[in-house]
Amino acid sequence: MYLCEPAVLTTATAATLSADQPATRACNHPSQKVCEHGLTWIKPSFLWMMYRCGWGAKEGQETVLAVEITREGFEWALRHACLSHYVPELHADQAEWKRQLKHAPARVQWDPERDLHLDPLPYRSLQLGLGGEAAERYADEWIVGIEDVTPLAKQVHAHVRVGELTRAAALLPAERPYPVAERTVSRLRG
Repeated sequence: MYLCEPAVLTTATAATLSADQPATRACNHPSQKVCEHGLTWIKPSFLWMMYRCGWGAKEGQETVLAVEITREGFEWALRHACLSHYVPELHADQAEWKRQLKHAPARVQWDPERDLHLDPLPYRSLQLGLGGEAAERYADEWIVGIEDVTPLAKQVHAHVRVGELTRAAALLPAERPYPVAERTVSRLRG
């Protein structure tokens, strides 16, 4: 299992995606919208984001933003995260997991990665939920750039709809494995 991230991976930053209401295009920080369970969810996978927001067509998710954050911030969130679900092999018992979940400022869940038709693939992609201190750091410290990629989402989807998968694939942000310390990811495997 590995973490994926879109095209922008430098020594200092990582790119993530967020989908919000159209008004968010004017905001400086997409984290101003707090989602379910008081968390702001970011997704490092373009196609998983397209699955989640329906290519930017789902109500309340019409704007797709590529949010470039510091690698330091992304890795801080991973180090301070708890799995969103109980795993007997990783947690002594459900009570311990619930304690961790209650106090963790970030949550990790792994969902099947998606292909161009948004069908599930046999490997999983990271979803990272930020709350409390993590959401504050995200908004105030970690964000270094925001780009509206809604037009790209629409363009890729247009090619997929007419069966031009090669053209659609050529437009996708390049994704490659994200290097992360084994000790960090070992406790987040779900």
